Amino acid sequence: MNMTNLLLFPILIPFLFAILLLFFKESVLMQRILVMTGLFFSTVSALYLVFVVKEDGIQTVTLGSWPAPFGITMVSDMLSALLVTTTLIITFFVVLYSFYAIDEGREKNFYYPAILFMITGINGAFTTGDIFNMFVFFEVFLMASYVLSVLGGEKKQLRESIKYMLVNVVSSAVFVITVAYLYSIVGTLNMADISVRIQEVNQPGIISVIAILFLIVFGIKGAIFPLYFWLPSSYAAPPIPVLTLFGALLTKVGVYAITRTYTLFFLQDISFTHMWLMGLSLLTVVVGIIGALAYFDVKQIIIYNIIIAVGVILFGVSLMDGTAMEGSIYYLIHDMLIKAALFLLIGILIYVTGTSNLREMGGLMKQYPALGWTYLIAAFGLAGIPPLSGFIGKFLIVKGAFQAGHWIGAIAILLSSLAVLLSVIRIFIYAFWGEPKPTPERSKTRYNRMMIPAVLLVTLTVLYGVGTEALVPYMSDAADVLLDPSAYVNAVLKE
Repeated sequence: MNMTNLLLFPILIPFLFAILLLFFKESVLMQRILVMTGLFFSTVSALYLVFVVKEDGIQTVTLGSWPAPFGITMVSDMLSALLVTTTLIITFFVVLYSFYAIDEGREKNFYYPAILFMITGINGAFTTGDIFNMFVFFEVFLMASYVLSVLGGEKKQLRESIKYMLVNVVSSAVFVITVAYLYSIVGTLNMADISVRIQEVNQPGIISVIAILFLIVFGIKGAIFPLYFWLPSSYAAPPIPVLTLFGALLTKVGVYAITRTYTLFFLQDISFTHMWLMGLSLLTVVVGIIGALAYFDVKQIIIYNIIIAVGVILFGVSLMDGTAMEGSIYYLIHDMLIKAALFLLIGILIYVTGTSNLREMGGLMKQYPALGWTYLIAAFGLAGIPPLSGFIGKFLIVKGAFQAGHWIGAIAILLSSLAVLLSVIRIFIYAFWGEPKPTPERSKTRYNRMMIPAVLLVTLTVLYGVGTEALVPYMSDAADVLLDPSAYVNAVLKE
């Protein structure tokens, strides 16, 4: 087996299993076996890829016999390897949860193939070294997400998915125009080559305009202010497992794309481009906080917490500081894991109460103590209570902000932690304390089976926080490549 092609495995294995699943439409059992097998092998290959990147440095594959920058290059540095691995681990747990949380009608209508096609697109976007190819992979996961958002055909789903599709069609059109505009200036689509050519053309004005256009394109995908408007209602419409995948993974592809382009391409006029990024990321945190505190719907509270996290991560990126960048990467992976865990727990909460309205819940601690305590641990992790996983990332971002002299931003990020804690503790107090409200009869077996992936995912987030020491070398490697683009450029162009 050629190890140089290893970085393609986490993209190819889900893709091949997705095609295979199309032939077993009526057999739910066969679909379940195949999807778990595919995800297991993909996750193992991704974990091995992280190990290879750590030992041997950045891995590249140029498809066809064309050398870079003429052929399409796939690149796996530590950041993309970590994100690919996290994506597959989350999907593994969400699919396991889906066995008990999704109805058979959806399972028989290409639910699992759509998930695997979506993962193919997401992992491809994380791994591609070609800016047009990134657009192609965006379209792959968006088409699969359209299928997942309408599956089941409920009126609310169909209404919201139209909005979701329209926003993404406009965003994709702007993406192509922006890539064409960039190509007309630098004459290449290879991301490492673009990085080199931008230095040579020396047209900072035009490059800054393109930087803002890319911020708009990826900002719509990542839901930054003021482009987040479509997200809360679109994500709340589909069933919980789909919402979990969307909330934990899709916005993070937008965040990754902004991070990659703003550290690799747009370094000509940091005082302009990165100040825009910083301002918008702080405004994103503010609107996320307002939404998280305003709603009494458990789904909306956690959905607005996605928006807060996007702002926190991008604020760290905008500083272009080693400590803050490491914090952003740490926080990005933490947020993917913790959001997935929280959405699974929220799904169980809605299942046992029959409602997502906090005002109609109460006193669940007596009946469901395991759910209550697991939720509380996840809530503390999200808010960044030490030694849980949210603490270290935020700490590094704030430390980096103080070092760079941006103390207003640092204080805003610190205050956001209090708001996040308040928003998630409100769910705990309303749902688990107080007078018990009548709840519908629910299957104890189904509840227990839904709890297994949720508890495992929460345990993983706790280990991620407690095991910081072991993870630091990986986060440092990822931050180093972002802050020193020459390592990426040399690996791709073999200079």
